[in-house]
Amino acid sequence: MLLHRLLPGACALCGGDSYHALCAGCAAQFFGPAAAIARCHVCANPLDGHALPARDAARQGTALLCGVCQAHPPAFDRTLVAADYAMPVDQLVLQLKFGHRLALAPLCARLLRDSVLSQPDFTLPALLCPVPLGPRRLAERGYNQALEIARPLASSLGIALHAQLAVRLRETAAQSSIAPDRRQQNIAGAFAVPDAALVAGRHIGVVDDVMTSGRTLNELAATLKRHGAARVSNLVFARTPPH
Repeated sequence: MLLHRLLPGACALCGGDSYHALCAGCAAQFFGPAAAIARCHVCANPLDGHALPARDAARQGTALLCGVCQAHPPAFDRTLVAADYAMPVDQLVLQLKFGHRLALAPLCARLLRDSVLSQPDFTLPALLCPVPLGPRRLAERGYNQALEIARPLASSLGIALHAQLAVRLRETAAQSSIAPDRRQQNIAGAFAVPDAALVAGRHIGVVDDVMTSGRTLNELAATLKRHGAARVSNLVFARTPPH
């Protein structure tokens, strides 16, 4: 308490005085039970109002799927997120990713952990794998934000983390800068798994900061499954809602 008085903290979202990285009000409003919505179990996109509430679906063991995932199942099996990638939650990602605010990574990990543990039907992965950056992007930024989230997430969930489980074979343009119809071509063949023995027959959890179209995560999941992964689940801090 003396430290807090000498060096008062501020909420990362509203800027108000807060002993923690997130004040109680923002935590309740954006990450509390009232903020929970029904999501597709595979891609985590919000479902329409006719779907079961998320809590009821989990209790009844109902696997909710959106129409896209029913018609075109992706390579990954499940996606869990902490929130939508929308104001003001997107500021946490932007500050971590581009503002070098690495202290926000444990906050993102804690909020994601809480979301994961709130799903009673979800079996924890055997191993966590952060989405890898290419050497040039890593050198420019100085760190991989997915790995920075994965480290405290792995520790809090008691899951092993393998930072180099997957590697990026070539530099790719940021998916957000590519037209939607060219994103699959941009990311195709971008990943490799150096040691297939670590993957074969196991449930792999892929950690990332944001999921937008899902093509990067789908390509990585397909690569992991080609090397024998039994199941791939995405653990992502924020999900961009469909436009």
